[in-house]
Amino acid sequence: MNFNLSEEQLMIQQAARDFAQNELLPGVIERDRDQKFPTEQVKKMAELGFLGMMVDPKYGGSGLDAVSYVVAMEEIAKVDASAAVVMSVNNSLVCAGLEKYANEDQKQKYLMPLASGQVIGAFALSEPEAGSDATSQKTTAEDKGDYYLLNGIKNWITNGGTAQYYIVIAHTNPEKKHKGINAFIVEKGWEGFEIGLKEDKMGIRGSDTHSLIFNNVKVPKENRIGEDGFGFNFAMAVLNGGRIGIASQALGIASGAYELALKYAKTRKAFGTEIINHQAIAFKLADMATQITAARMLCYKAASEKDQGLDISESGAMAKLYASQVAMDTTVEAVQIHGGYGYVKEYHVERLMRDAKITQIYEGTSEIQKIVISRSISKK
Repeated sequence: MNFNLSEEQLMIQQAARDFAQNELLPGVIERDRDQKFPTEQVKKMAELGFLGMMVDPKYGGSGLDAVSYVVAMEEIAKVDASAAVVMSVNNSLVCAGLEKYANEDQKQKYLMPLASGQVIGAFALSEPEAGSDATSQKTTAEDKGDYYLLNGIKNWITNGGTAQYYIVIAHTNPEKKHKGINAFIVEKGWEGFEIGLKEDKMGIRGSDTHSLIFNNVKVPKENRIGEDGFGFNFAMAVLNGGRIGIASQALGIASGAYELALKYAKTRKAFGTEIINHQAIAFKLADMATQITAARMLCYKAASEKDQGLDISESGAMAKLYASQVAMDTTVEAVQIHGGYGYVKEYHVERLMRDAKITQIYEGTSEIQKIVISRSISKK
């Protein structure tokens, strides 16, 4: 088994690292404080091909493998988890789903501008009373012949106010439960489609999280993705891939916090020596390094299986479950190693700690990942 990155993957890693340090790091504290979306930075991410990394070049993408995507995501998330989640949603939830399941007309009209970064997209599944239990959603799409009439509310939608195109999951035949759900491509500006208030979040404050309100929105029949009733399977398949993106984001948050803690421990002195020479601190760093390496291997494994066309429901869930826990544990310890300095914004680790928590919640909570994993292993 080869654990070494290829020459191309190393180049992508370096490009992402340079971009994060030169373009994302300046102003990241202020964007977090002001809840400012990284508009200019996202444009530059598009120019680098980071918004459609795994999409075929004929549809405007970079045509890269999933491991390259993980590598780039980690470097971006080390510095700015808000920018990383914009990248994750556009790649994993929007572009990946459209490339695999949309028809050719939909790909030409929607995938090409999304993959090239001319616009960004959003994925709308969660609702006020339906997060993990996707079959309990109340949003409906009534079949009116040549169009659907969309009504309902979606919550916690990343890129909610900034996106141009939205993949919306809705019930067409509620009596059929999960077999009556469909996925639709909805455009910003359509009559009856309203962007709700922006959420005031604990972490990833630079990302754009809104509720979406649909009031008799006419969705053309040609904007349904796949056959009638395919929406639930579409959403679950897309989320499987999306978990690799969030696992990579969590990995980046953890490795970013670790690098800051290691640097600080090598320079901060206490009791006559650098604090890294004290076993209490050295052992914390040893645990952090080990856990981050293990999380990285899980992310690479899931990405490699995706590249091979294998079922990634188990490996993706394992990567997200473990990496998100490592992100929480590592960022808490990074703050502790920094002492009082870790509690102030200037040293970055308090922001990373706040950013880490959401990785245990969105795109399937840690509890949902355990359900996915346990069901998978029970079949073996």
